[in-house]
Amino acid sequence: MTSFSDNWLRPDWPAPEHVRALMTDRHGGVSVAPWDSMNLGDHVGDSLNCTQVNRQRLQESMGTRPVFLKQVHGVDAVVLDASSRDGTEADACMTGEAGVACTIMVADCLPVLMCDTDGRWVAAAHAGWRGLAGDEGVGVLEALLDACALRGTLPENILVWLGPCIGPEAFEVGADVKAAFCAVDPAAAVFFKPWTDEKWLADLAGLARLRLQRRGVSRVFGNDSQPAWCTFTQASKFFSHRRDSRVLGQSGRMVACVWLDA
Repeated sequence: MTSFSDNWLRPDWPAPEHVRALMTDRHGGVSVAPWDSMNLGDHVGDSLNCTQVNRQRLQESMGTRPVFLKQVHGVDAVVLDASSRDGTEADACMTGEAGVACTIMVADCLPVLMCDTDGRWVAAAHAGWRGLAGDEGVGVLEALLDACALRGTLPENILVWLGPCIGPEAFEVGADVKAAFCAVDPAAAVFFKPWTDEKWLADLAGLARLRLQRRGVSRVFGNDSQPAWCTFTQASKFFSHRRDSRVLGQSGRMVACVWLDA
């Protein structure tokens, strides 16, 4: 298996041996600034040739095929199999088959990887604030956990890894974002720190952990809201849409992937 970057994250979680996962950072690709260098998004203005080379490097490193969704900050989840192609409109996916990888693109939003303790299935979700909040307390994580393919798994048998995202010292939001969470769960208020008039600093990973806990899923690993996980402040390591687009006009995209070995 080829490795194009030793910097990519390998989740530290107690998944079965045949469950594989990784998350790219901004290193190991061929794109030039402001997408330097491992941009995997084909919708952000980068050369499509560079993006294809980067995606091929990803696939070679993984030894399986990543399936790229068309993410729309929604809550829909799809089941992947050998016939799945890139471009399906959804923000979460799952599979019980080897040969395809659940793949989530991010550049500040929270990537969420899941599997069961027996390694029968893997799943992934794209959790920006809109998708995480959802409608009346049912967001992308709830929709994924309620999907038929996962519904038979007891919450205590679900493992979750949260990847890097914009951190609680950088994610400035308005009253609408705070209300989207706190109106359905007042306990969410602890994840919003007053900042300026009608502005708060939000802890996206903390909000995800709360949503998972509400569903009885407590075996959650990875992002603990500490600065090392912040895409916005770790400029040499991570892409950040909010940071880069303001200055450079655009930002690259990273991916988090989880799959079953054959």
